[in-house]
Amino acid sequence: MASASLTLLSPPFSNSSLKLRTISNASMQQNLNLLNIDTKRGVPRREIFLKGLAVLPAVVFGGAPVAEAREVEVGSYLPPSDADPSFVVFKASPKDTPALRAGNVQPYQFLIPPTWKQTRVANILSGNYCQPKCAEPWVEVKFEDEKQGKVQVVASPLIRLTNKPNATIEEIGNPEKLIASLGPFVTGNSYDPDELLETSVEKRGQQTYYKYVLETPFALTGSHNLAKATAKGSTVVLFVASANDKQWSTSQKTLKAMLDSFQL
Repeated sequence: MASASLTLLSPPFSNSSLKLRTISNASMQQNLNLLNIDTKRGVPRREIFLKGLAVLPAVVFGGAPVAEAREVEVGSYLPPSDADPSFVVFKASPKDTPALRAGNVQPYQFLIPPTWKQTRVANILSGNYCQPKCAEPWVEVKFEDEKQGKVQVVASPLIRLTNKPNATIEEIGNPEKLIASLGPFVTGNSYDPDELLETSVEKRGQQTYYKYVLETPFALTGSHNLAKATAKGSTVVLFVASANDKQWSTSQKTLKAMLDSFQL
């Protein structure tokens, strides 16, 4: 998201910033209280967590998880792609997210249209509060365009999917098994195997990627979702491209090109 974001090394907050933090913390506490109540009633924590992603306010809770998020078109600061000048290249580095700084995620890159904008990731979703050992998936970065859709990178601790250290994605399971576990983090709420239209496997050097095409009429992220996943080190990294019906009709080619370009 063109203002610079606050970091843990920022100067002292102004009174208005302190007020924002107080409001945000109160809002977060209300959500935590609701989670405790619903858990007592027998509602799974995972379901509550996913619902919480949709209702939490999009503010920064005491610090900015994405140090370089800017509310300007990415073409103004990212380099053009040599392979396709109609795109620019986003290459994630340790300055971009808490997980990259902690070494829990390997640097990744993908192509993106120059008119898109990077959006802020709320601290509660970024994993900033739980690095270096997070128990649940977190959002790394997000970009969007009102006319074309949005993309995000989600990271999941490997231990959540397998007990084998440094497992490859093949060792975790086949594409259907992996999406069954990570599907809710593609859709933003739930996953139904009937929503999966297509799977494929891609090899790039020593790295294997699982690719998915989903039609998700009830998803919070959009009625059309594309996803691509791989595992490296202690983390599974998931790239998600989403669009509603109107966006999909004109941007599916662009979203697929972005998905294909994603790599660690």
